[in-house]
Amino acid sequence: MKAWAVVETGQPLQEIELPMPEPKGQQVLLEVTHCGVCHSDLHNWEGHYDLGGGRKLTLEDRGLSLPMVLGHEIVGRIAKLGPDASGVRVGDLKVVYPWVGCGTCGACVSEEDNMCLTPRAIGIFQNGGYGTHVLVPETRHLFDPGGVDPALAATYACSGITVYAAIRKAMPVPTSEPFVVIGAGGLGLNAVAMLRALEFEDIVVVDVDPDKRQAALESGATTVVDGVGENVPAAIMDAAGGPVLAIVDLVNSSSTAKFAYRALRKGGRLIQVGLYGGDVTVSLPEMALRVLTLRGSYVGSPGDLREVLALAEKGLLRPMPVTTVPQCQASDALMRLRRGEVTGRIVLTGTEAEREAESM
Repeated sequence: MKAWAVVETGQPLQEIELPMPEPKGQQVLLEVTHCGVCHSDLHNWEGHYDLGGGRKLTLEDRGLSLPMVLGHEIVGRIAKLGPDASGVRVGDLKVVYPWVGCGTCGACVSEEDNMCLTPRAIGIFQNGGYGTHVLVPETRHLFDPGGVDPALAATYACSGITVYAAIRKAMPVPTSEPFVVIGAGGLGLNAVAMLRALEFEDIVVVDVDPDKRQAALESGATTVVDGVGENVPAAIMDAAGGPVLAIVDLVNSSSTAKFAYRALRKGGRLIQVGLYGGDVTVSLPEMALRVLTLRGSYVGSPGDLREVLALAEKGLLRPMPVTTVPQCQASDALMRLRRGEVTGRIVLTGTEAEREAESM
């Protein structure tokens, strides 16, 4: 099989040949038809996360090694079943839940795989969707896209469930309350769609890029705020009509965490999602006196993916902009994302999807 992999961190992806995986037990082999290009891929390409205070979490710290085949927003067609796999058939088109764990701990058994203490996420700890084929541990990690465009459905495996889980952590929030989203990339546009589906009336989106702010308005945001400058907290509160009850920070840098914290009202909740990096200092007495909550949120569960796909199938989620390019352009797509040139999501297409597009 072919794959486009990180062979050296910070350098262009290279096309490599890998042995075709042979599914064992409950494993399922899929031919990749679509794979989203996510900001998390960039962190792994760079080789580290910025933990703030000069600290970095490297690939080696996480037990990872190169070459690494990125890609965790995957749709594929089943090519081969392991001897114990059941409930699916060769030829089925499936969305892959990528945040798999050990498969046997309490978290995995209770469908909270993303909370497993020994993660085995596809596209991080094992080869992902920047390749012609991908191996999935169990059939329970495969979901029917229904009538949803496969390129869009792929994004729900990370972008979709990440914002859905984060919004749920901010609850309860009355739908009449302003809800603030920081970041208008792929995650942010999906967040706007989710909030609209949940019938929120006032959605405020913050971003530094005017084109992305415009995309947020076109996706259903009611107000946008420029994220540059010292007066961002005041601008957020002006847009929201006062201090805010719920903010989801999809960037989560030192600067965004700081201005989000300052914009919270008493009892306010800041859900921190993005992995941009850095740190922030908060007043401990103020945390108690204002009853504030700062809470992290990491991707989502298989149940979240099931619910997000159901919302999409019912037509309740406004599709975010998706640009498709062939898998062989994976390195260029990743660099476009790094340069901030992507509105919505770039989705890589496998050979089958390319053949179908050519025949239409």
